[in-house]
Amino acid sequence: MERLLALKYLRLPPRIKVLEALGAVADNRVRVLDDKRALVISSDGYREYKVYVDVAQRVAFSSDNGTRLRGYVGYPIIAFLMLKGELPFDPDLAKAMKGIPWRMLNERYKRYAVVETIVKDKAKNMGVDPTYIDSFIDKVLSKLRELKLRYAENSF
Repeated sequence: MERLLALKYLRLPPRIKVLEALGAVADNRVRVLDDKRALVISSDGYREYKVYVDVAQRVAFSSDNGTRLRGYVGYPIIAFLMLKGELPFDPDLAKAMKGIPWRMLNERYKRYAVVETIVKDKAKNMGVDPTYIDSFIDKVLSKLRELKLRYAENSF
């Protein structure tokens, strides 16, 4: 238990990561191994992220850069928590996020705000109101804030 007390808290992710997590679920890129472990394939199919989450202990690990290097809850963790029912999930919004080339967009524009605008425009064309998207993201971030997850390095 003392080891758990020394773990750093993960920060809230950039808002776009909630949408990226929905895309991972919609694209069937999340493979649940058991109640605490999953594998998540990147949008370009070239990377596989290992994910571990123990909600009872409030610890999480993911091998994605956002979690490991930047210290926030990365989209693979969010996607797994959505599938576990620990975070809100909206199948219609997930459908609007299906097939988005997240990695390519993030690398091309290098600004999450620009990518978020592109993704919201796509969703709007599919009949999803951008204000609904913002309120959904807020709900997910609020729940993540309540979870207060700590980083458990190499817990997979």
